[in-house]
Amino acid sequence: MSDRDPQPVERQLPTEEARDLLALVRDIAQREIAPKAAEEEDAGRFPREIFTLLSESGLLGLPYSVDYGGGEQPYEVYLQVLEELATARLTVGLGVSVHTLASYALASYGTKQQKVEHLPAMLGGGLLGAYCLSEPSSGSDAASLRTKAVRDGDGWVIDGTKAWITHGGIADFYTVMARTGEDGPRGITAFLVPGDAPGVSGAAPEKKMGMKGSPTAQVHFDGVRVPDDRRVGEEGQGFSIALSALDSGRLGIAACAVGLAQAALDEAVRYATQRRQFGRPIADFQGLRFMLADMATQIEAGRALYLAAARLRDAGRPFAKQAAMAKLHCTDTAMKVTTDAVQILGGYGYTADFPVERYMREAKVLQIVEGTNQIQRMVIARHLAGPEGR
Repeated sequence: MSDRDPQPVERQLPTEEARDLLALVRDIAQREIAPKAAEEEDAGRFPREIFTLLSESGLLGLPYSVDYGGGEQPYEVYLQVLEELATARLTVGLGVSVHTLASYALASYGTKQQKVEHLPAMLGGGLLGAYCLSEPSSGSDAASLRTKAVRDGDGWVIDGTKAWITHGGIADFYTVMARTGEDGPRGITAFLVPGDAPGVSGAAPEKKMGMKGSPTAQVHFDGVRVPDDRRVGEEGQGFSIALSALDSGRLGIAACAVGLAQAALDEAVRYATQRRQFGRPIADFQGLRFMLADMATQIEAGRALYLAAARLRDAGRPFAKQAAMAKLHCTDTAMKVTTDAVQILGGYGYTADFPVERYMREAKVLQIVEGTNQIQRMVIARHLAGPEGR
């Protein structure tokens, strides 16, 4: 490797254990994930065996308690793991983030009995989760969801359709927000629904412009019966649980966006230092040098922003505003950096022979999922100026 080739990211990690963990993740990413990424994304193949490997390696429950099979790592470490995975393949990094999001409700609001019964399998037993909040007619306005859960004896019957569900149709468990009471946010309750429960079915996956290896589908709940011990939290607490989960989930998206942007920058640097025009590498031309410098600066700023938010979370301090800022900045950065990477590669960047065109297609979804970037601006503005329409 020449001294102008991309170098591994220099990370500030709190412990030797964390450094060993990141070394393990980087090894798995380089050896098992990255080599197959382009081929499998083109074929629309979900790498379930990779998630099995990650589970066996203790990487699917990193921020949760070791008492229930988790890794009990601080968020600043967990997010850097996500970043490394997303650099190798966004489908994997985002999939781990979604699984962590799906596990959040039970890990944070479940009873001790529920945690003992379910969390070990969710965090380290090879299971894969999905998070069900959005519906065909309630996306950004999540509090208007219509999926219903009706009491029936000592349990509940769930009916409705969830939309845009990552791992929809293949997940082993779904964290489902359903209406159990009045209209609005106070009538929503959270449930843990097994993926093989009678009445649960996934529609055909959406045909997307990117992340074709990650199945996104509607999930139908047709008379699905669940016992009351699969209700998570109190009745009517589901929406607050959902919002709390999304604050943490947005940090996961931010980390994945930085990982994707880093992959695009690495490819652009690699190409620019090797491609020669007018008798010298194109990286010698100031116009391209400045593009690379701007890309690297925005990535580093995004990494610092998501880590600052993570450290607030780890300290038990409010971090919702900073999570929204991180999600906004990092995903906008990913879109800009991947687009610039295509430009640096020129015509080659527009072909499937190089990965940057895939990175650019994948980056777009990060500005949409887990709260569009317009919603993030609303969240930030509320923290600054108070609620709208006072």
